[in-house]
Amino acid sequence: MFDSNFDAVRSYIYYRCGDKELATDIAQEAFMKVWEKDFDAGKGNIKGLIYKIASDLFVSSHRRKEIESRYTQQIDLNLEEGSPEEAAEYHELKERYEKALMDMNEKQRIVFLMSRVEELKYGEIAERLSLSVKAVEKRMTLALQFIREKLGVTNR
Repeated sequence: MFDSNFDAVRSYIYYRCGDKELATDIAQEAFMKVWEKDFDAGKGNIKGLIYKIASDLFVSSHRRKEIESRYTQQIDLNLEEGSPEEAAEYHELKERYEKALMDMNEKQRIVFLMSRVEELKYGEIAERLSLSVKAVEKRMTLALQFIREKLGVTNR
């Protein structure tokens, strides 16, 4: 199944994104999901399922990158002309922050970015994500803890 369909699935995703590496990763992940679920190739349209999974994975990847891109574009701490050391510290901190965002759990990252970038209230986030306000609060708490740990910031 993999050998006969992998190239076609990868091409399908490549046509949508234009990135060969991303297309390969998504195609592999789609086949892994089918393999993990142990679907019977003799029952139903497994080929269609693989395309659907690959498409959903691509959409998720695209949304995640879009949110991250929007957020990093809005980061502007208005550095005044300072010393080269301050500029270097700023760039190091910014890189660590961006890496922390990339390493963060997706559910927590989405809530964090919706709160910080889109400036939504927890109730609005809960409504958009079909979650309870308590679930949003929990994810936000975990996201903030994660960022503090990654940046080496201590609680006040």
